Amino acid sequence: MYKLLIVDDEPLVQVGIKSMLNWSELNIEVCGTAMNGQAALKIIETQSPDIVITDIKMPVMDGLELAKICRERYGNKWPVFIMLTSYEDFQMAKKALYYQASDYLIKLELSAEGLRDSVLHAIELIAQNESRERLSTTEVHPFYDKFFIRLLNNLFESEEQFILQSKDLNLDFHYAGYVCCYGEMLSPSADLLPMEKQLSLFSPSLQMIKELLAKYIPCYALSLDIRHFALIFCYETVTSEITVSYGVKLKEILSKVNSTLHNYYNVTFLAGIGNLVKIPLSISESYQFSRQSCRFADSSTPVAFFEDCLKKDLSHESFNISLFKTDLTRAFEEYDPDILKKTIEEICSLFSAHPGSYVQALDAACNILYLSISLLQNGETIVSDIFRENVEGYRSIYKQTTVEQIISWLTYFSNQLCILFENRRKDYKNHIVDSVKKYINDHISERLSLNEVAAVFGISPNYLSQLFGKYNETGFSEYINICKINESKKLLNEEKFKIYEVAEMLGFESAFYFSKVFKKVEGISPTEYLNSKYL
Repeated sequence: MYKLLIVDDEPLVQVGIKSMLNWSELNIEVCGTAMNGQAALKIIETQSPDIVITDIKMPVMDGLELAKICRERYGNKWPVFIMLTSYEDFQMAKKALYYQASDYLIKLELSAEGLRDSVLHAIELIAQNESRERLSTTEVHPFYDKFFIRLLNNLFESEEQFILQSKDLNLDFHYAGYVCCYGEMLSPSADLLPMEKQLSLFSPSLQMIKELLAKYIPCYALSLDIRHFALIFCYETVTSEITVSYGVKLKEILSKVNSTLHNYYNVTFLAGIGNLVKIPLSISESYQFSRQSCRFADSSTPVAFFEDCLKKDLSHESFNISLFKTDLTRAFEEYDPDILKKTIEEICSLFSAHPGSYVQALDAACNILYLSISLLQNGETIVSDIFRENVEGYRSIYKQTTVEQIISWLTYFSNQLCILFENRRKDYKNHIVDSVKKYINDHISERLSLNEVAAVFGISPNYLSQLFGKYNETGFSEYINICKINESKKLLNEEKFKIYEVAEMLGFESAFYFSKVFKKVEGISPTEYLNSKYL
């Protein structure tokens, strides 16, 4: 059953709306009423209504401000707003549409039939949002993993690319500080299990770690391989006290989580905590420190803090994979075997010349392993299949005891990836165009630019434009216009929206520009299109 909240500073209007329809027949429960937006906000926080019917003009907090706050806090998830006003006002209507109100109704013209139609339209929008959410739940994770692998390894081409991708994934990076944690899950009972069984044990274990930590501090969690994971702790504020004591407090929190995990799954973990950074793109620095400190964690000290390890001078033991970020990113994104082979050969040559750099070599190989698992679609399955004849699977990298053995392992891995890339490269360019087209259709109500969409997919605007010109019947901008006009025709056919409202809903800068694009695509203006339906 859907929940409905009625917000109006006139009690008679509240009573009128409550009695105008048989709400139970529509599978709707009126969960509350409020006299202003501020009171409504408190009800929304506790009752989570699906639909809010609200007056635009009210004391304390008006309906537009209420819608604005809800949009900022909850996005498109809930609630859906239906706006009421005593008189028609274009500017208010425009703002109501901007905050994604599903309808805009005039009180003096309100009828039971009109209210019913408006509510049914709101329910339809709720169903569409739920459908999109289910779809995004299954499809966003590969992009989520890729995003965090790039962030942890400093692989973003620019700050703009980072901002656009984080925005597209609805990831918040407006915190005052960040700390990375790198860990490995352990279980004596799992060591002899096949890879599939280990995955069924360690995946829910990581989920439990994430859920337990969320009770103490906001954090992001990423699975690097079956057993290894990375955490990013996010601090709302960074005081002098936090700067001094965050390591001790994180140790306490992680120890509690470790104990609960052991009691529930018979799984424990070793972890390293990195340094506190204040800029999102510096998270890679904290991640490198966390990886280094994790090597000093053991059964007696399961969580190691980077400051405790500084005296050991670990700087020479880490490998800066970001030095090769341009070539590695391009190789994985474009399935280019030549670039991958050349880059891995360069890395192997470095270690061949320094046979004593075992820790660095292992670090480099593990980074490339994590990149492969996260950046490739179905990466875990692909990498597991490459090492299917090895008893240890891809985790055999952790059994290599010399630089020479690591180079041999990495060379074999690289050769197998090159074969995969060779086969996939044939379909890669067309796959990119298909993915971008799907992205455009999923974000059709937004203002889409070539630069922003290219940044979301991690490719250059010129390259994306060339791909569209070669692998699609129309160019990038033309395709967006066609999609928007097709969507506008659906909205106009509903006879619920005016032309300027449709233009606003689809992200056009003005109704005039919308009409111009409409005529270019359809050959007639929106007004002529509407009139033609009645001929």
